[in-house]
Amino acid sequence: MSETGRHEDVPEEILPSERETAHEGVVTKADNPFADPGLPAHEHRAQDIDERAARRSERTVALLFLVSMIATVGFIAAYVAIPIDKIVYIWPLGYISGLNFALGLTLGAALFCIGAGAVHWARTLMSDEEVADERHPIQAPPEVKAKVLADFAAGAKESQFGRRKLIRNTMFGALALVPLSGVVLLRDLGPLPGTKLRTTNWKKGVRLVNQSTNLPLRPEDIAVGSLTFAKPEGLEEDDEEFAEKIAKDALMLVRIQPQNIKDKHELSWSHEGIVAYSKICTHVGCPISLYEQQTHHVLCPCHQSTFDLSDGGRVIFGPAGHALPQLHITEKDGFLEAASGFEEPVGPSFWERG
Repeated sequence: MSETGRHEDVPEEILPSERETAHEGVVTKADNPFADPGLPAHEHRAQDIDERAARRSERTVALLFLVSMIATVGFIAAYVAIPIDKIVYIWPLGYISGLNFALGLTLGAALFCIGAGAVHWARTLMSDEEVADERHPIQAPPEVKAKVLADFAAGAKESQFGRRKLIRNTMFGALALVPLSGVVLLRDLGPLPGTKLRTTNWKKGVRLVNQSTNLPLRPEDIAVGSLTFAKPEGLEEDDEEFAEKIAKDALMLVRIQPQNIKDKHELSWSHEGIVAYSKICTHVGCPISLYEQQTHHVLCPCHQSTFDLSDGGRVIFGPAGHALPQLHITEKDGFLEAASGFEEPVGPSFWERG
């Protein structure tokens, strides 16, 4: 491509003079569009020359930090005082949770005021003079280190951090209180479990109820080769804590020929070959739902842990750590019922249990 072709898309007024380039080898500043324009002259702010204006800015920043402190206290007070189920009407949002609205409003105000205070402080009181610094090697020589320390000291002085005690103290107060919001939110992790993980609603005399029909189970309802799911009598699906309770109380029953039950303890806790085991997998707590009637194996669909219901519910495959807990059952007045509760916690292991 010719020299003319290379320049045909570029306006001639911004191109260096070809004569100047060819004969002098130097492009003047006026002809170079990429020349360093330098820094503009520094313009002083009102706060730099008027102490009263600086005082006003100081009070403004302190007020923002003070509002942040009040908002944080309001956050904690709202969290403690407002019921979690309280619904209020807020225009134009409509009906919303009063607690969520109060928490969002107060925490948002606390964080916004800290940020706004810091920005106003930097824009009105800290030094705004631009300083150009030359590039230097990555490894800092001793004189550069000394310069950094000197610049830090100068920056601290220019920020007036030591002089503006009102700003400093209110900022410390705001920053110290804001983390309390996160500490208070730990309450949402829920109450301590106590002994809830060790106990269920199964106890002596509680009837077994078919989870599908909601009717008490009779021995003749359990056919050989079938898998039946049960729950304790009195536990209804419209109960407020149904999901939490069924996660521990869910039971599965199978009928096995007594001569095919390998474990003597399992046989003694069965009734006419009907055995009852927890439905909750001992790996991570998934519900077991797959049954192989020829081998009497049950499979957890989550991670394929396999248990032998004819041999004490022991683990024969998969990541589960221990056997399924068995429920001791008996018959009374023609219905199946629990002879006792589970002797061990159901579901996966937890740190206190091991």
